Amino acid sequence: MDESLKPVFDFVNSGMDKAIDHLNKELLKLRAGKASPSVLDGVMVEYYGSPTPLNQVANVNTPDARTLVVQPWEKTLVPDIERAIINSNLGYNPQNDGDVIIINIPPLTEERRKELVRAAKKEAENGKVSIRNIRRDANDQIKKLQKDGLSEDMAKDAEADVQKATDNYSVKIDNLFAEKEKEIMTV
Repeated sequence: MDESLKPVFDFVNSGMDKAIDHLNKELLKLRAGKASPSVLDGVMVEYYGSPTPLNQVANVNTPDARTLVVQPWEKTLVPDIERAIINSNLGYNPQNDGDVIIINIPPLTEERRKELVRAAKKEAENGKVSIRNIRRDANDQIKKLQKDGLSEDMAKDAEADVQKATDNYSVKIDNLFAEKEKEIMTV
């Protein structure tokens, strides 16, 4: 491979890896009926006047598949954390016993499961769009290098390699989506 193509492939690989990582994070936020501390990752708590992520002011545990227990590091934060969970629009009804907050995760209805699958499919499609954008940008870089003296054969080979990477990452996205769909639809 020509040295001038190395930055293009570094860009392709790092960009597509980031797209996969982002998709993984987004799919983790979609709860599949099981309690998972990651469903509370987006919850911000007022802590001494500034919004702070919940996991920086409390421990979140899952004693069983249907329960989350939030244990604040400071007892005075219990009402603030409870309010933050209610205001986060996650649909949870936290119970406060003075020391910890207990959240019972209700089983998902069939309709809600289908909604979650649609949301997962949308995230997967967003991931594929990101990958196609990276492919387009990489091909533009290759064309620019071709104008600057890269041989036509090398440019064609490089574009074929970029397409191969695009196809591989698209398959990874399809697999992640299929896994999540199975997880959501399993009762």
